[in-house]
Amino acid sequence: MQLRFDAVDAHLSKGLAALYVITSDEHLLALETADKIRRVAKAQGYFERDILTVERSFKWGALLAANQSQSLFGDKKLIDLRIPTGKPGKDGGAAIQEYISKLSPDNLTLITLPKLDWATQKAAWVASLQQAAVYIDIPLVERAQLPGWISQRLSAQGQSADRQSLDFIADRVEGNLLAAHQEIQKLGLLQAPGKLSFEVIHDAVLNVARYDVFKLNEAMLIGDVARLVRMLEGLKGEGEALPLVLWAVAEELRTLLKLKAGMAQGRPLGVMLKEFRIWGPREKLMEPALRRVSLASLQAALQEAAQVDKMVKGLRAKAFAGDAWDALLQLGLRVARSTPGSA
Repeated sequence: MQLRFDAVDAHLSKGLAALYVITSDEHLLALETADKIRRVAKAQGYFERDILTVERSFKWGALLAANQSQSLFGDKKLIDLRIPTGKPGKDGGAAIQEYISKLSPDNLTLITLPKLDWATQKAAWVASLQQAAVYIDIPLVERAQLPGWISQRLSAQGQSADRQSLDFIADRVEGNLLAAHQEIQKLGLLQAPGKLSFEVIHDAVLNVARYDVFKLNEAMLIGDVARLVRMLEGLKGEGEALPLVLWAVAEELRTLLKLKAGMAQGRPLGVMLKEFRIWGPREKLMEPALRRVSLASLQAALQEAAQVDKMVKGLRAKAFAGDAWDALLQLGLRVARSTPGSA
């Protein structure tokens, strides 16, 4: 059965299932959820624990053997299977399906996986897990949700902050939920319960953002100029490869141009989004961005991207004089600052 992340505590208070699956790229939340299951299991007599990590040399017979072998001391056993790549392969998929069909009543199994890609989600072994297990798919905490998440965590330790302070923390820890957790814990240690002032938070919270080159496009699509500038500066400061950043931006521009041209020809946007395999949070950003930016502006932006590419390769373009990072910023701002009807 599918179980929402926020319903885990209520579920565990009613007892344990035989099989749990946690899938997520939000490592902090996945770890916290797995720890909750392990604590409840230990309290209910699962004192022995077999940890199996699927690496290149992993033998799938070890999983089946762990299920069949009895504890040395007669205790109930927790089998902790970790698949870091999320791709067990053909033999692994078959072994998982066989394992599910022969679950021992003396064992509890916890399987942890990263967020599975679209193709892997269609695999037979995943379908078997979704059918047999308590399946917990933990979504990423997106930037728009981060202030609320921080507020909840502060509240849990008896503290609160105004929206300006929450946004400040979110800006400093963007893309790094573990760092956000550590900063919140630090505030709990340094400050008494109650409302925290902006000054206190400003002085205590470090700038530990981990910028994602593909999140840069999100800031561009929604027209968040301040975030776009901050992320580009962060990527540059972290030593991110400029060709990769330019490629990500240019690919987004090409996609926008194809969608805009299709809309001009009367094609339904929903059909095109499926055709280009755009879904999830990115899908929700496309329609407002396309309303804001014009076809001519997108065409000019792609030409600009080609000039930036020449700068990156050391071929200075006449259209630009200066730093390639600055030229890339101007390119992103062209889209971010677009308004309906602008050229």
